[in-house]
Amino acid sequence: MTVVLAGVGADSTNVGALAPLYDDGRFEYVPIPEKTQETGETESLGSWELRAGDGVAADLTTRITPQPVHDGTETVTGDALASWPLHHDPNFEALTYGEHRTSGYVSRLRALESGDVVGFYAGLRRPGGDRAHRYLIGYFTVDDVVVVGPETPPDERAAILAAHPENAHAKRARDGDLYLEKPVVIVDGREPGGLFERDPIRLSDYYVKAGNERPQYYLREEIESAWNVRAGGENMMFKPAYRCALSGPEFRDLVGVPGERAADGTNVA
Repeated sequence: MTVVLAGVGADSTNVGALAPLYDDGRFEYVPIPEKTQETGETESLGSWELRAGDGVAADLTTRITPQPVHDGTETVTGDALASWPLHHDPNFEALTYGEHRTSGYVSRLRALESGDVVGFYAGLRRPGGDRAHRYLIGYFTVDDVVVVGPETPPDERAAILAAHPENAHAKRARDGDLYLEKPVVIVDGREPGGLFERDPIRLSDYYVKAGNERPQYYLREEIESAWNVRAGGENMMFKPAYRCALSGPEFRDLVGVPGERAADGTNVA
């Protein structure tokens, strides 16, 4: 009986821009750039068509930084921008998600069981310069969870990766070896779930908290209470993984089912 909320999607640290949230409630989901060009992913910034706006993901920025936290940071500009591959994770069409972040992500995701939920939130910005916020953009129901890493026997590791051909971490693996020497949690999803068509749910507030000099993004108190958030902290600046003590049906009652939310209006925002 758990819901984990994972921070995903393009942001100012890797794409130099946030995906837009339009006035009519539609929005864009843009995956982060891949850390390497050695991947089987065919989607790139130049091929990823915007759902509600005109153009492609590459039109949102003039430069990307695929590895913002590594030494020798690479900045990609010009003609190379459009051809740079995306780290298509989560993949809402295939209902698959992989994660190697150790700041609460691996431990919370690997504890999920069939029938639980993994939700995805991203930074979105309204047109006209309005304040950006963190929004829940979709989710899927958990079918199965598997962990693969450097300690996994080679034959078993290769079999797991081969069984998840649409997962971004499997696509960038080479000869059965993961791109990073870290354990990866792969979450297989099932319906109900998917990317919201419109009206993502705002999770953040932006204000100065006592003891801090500058305003930051914090989890909305209404969300923390209604979704029974038990872990992840209140500061949303660095996209923590949140654990909510809710069942799948309870979560869906709160946020609605993708494709039906406009009709039933079941959301907290």
